[in-house]
Amino acid sequence: MEKLIELNPDSILEEHICCAFSDKKCSESYELKKEWLKKEFDHGYVFRRIEARAKVFIEYGPAEKAWVPVEAPNYIMVNCFWVSGKYKGSGYGKALLETAIEDAKNQGKSGLVTVVGTKKYHFMSDTKWLLKQGFVDCQSISSGFSLLVYKIVPDAQTPKFKESVMSGECPDKEGIVVYFSNRCPYAEFHAKTSLIESATKRNLPYKLIKLETMEQAQSSPSPGTIFSLFYNGKFMTTDISICMDSRFDKLWLGGL
Repeated sequence: MEKLIELNPDSILEEHICCAFSDKKCSESYELKKEWLKKEFDHGYVFRRIEARAKVFIEYGPAEKAWVPVEAPNYIMVNCFWVSGKYKGSGYGKALLETAIEDAKNQGKSGLVTVVGTKKYHFMSDTKWLLKQGFVDCQSISSGFSLLVYKIVPDAQTPKFKESVMSGECPDKEGIVVYFSNRCPYAEFHAKTSLIESATKRNLPYKLIKLETMEQAQSSPSPGTIFSLFYNGKFMTTDISICMDSRFDKLWLGGL
């Protein structure tokens, strides 16, 4: 098994951050993700990966500082958690998750919490796998998101979604509305380039809303603060690939 390493404000300048490292068109967004991570490190954020050029990593930090509309005092919020390619089924997922659990215990946290799709959503962790690791579903909402919790302290307060996400709608009720952040190196490029091209080509009105601060993310109308697309006010998808012209019609006409 490859060694696990933790990035910090100094090493992140030279080290890769797994996702999009080979996608040259997203290079600017990739650097924006690195800048986002550097700032979040000051809030206790952790980015841990294997010592290899691969997409095998976990990100987490204090839930109070998470860019997610969830109330989970004294929990650790697990964000991106990805094991891909030949590394699947080799124990890396369990090893990475165990480091987060140990950190939570050492910090006196009540447990771990994470946002997933009630059914599998793009750019979110594997719901079924997490349930097998001891997480339980503590809340589900109409837009298809679930909140999973792994309690270390059994009688601790149970996390919950914030009111801003409960309706599954956004304030803007006309056309395409996309919320995105620099939590992902794909989001900014495809929102600002691919989506604009695809929507313009189809004469669809659109609006882009970039979540620039933790406070904005914590009051977002969707728990998917990496990327969430609404249409006529209704939540549709977290799948960034819908932005691409080659994928837009298939996903759109297929009912997502």
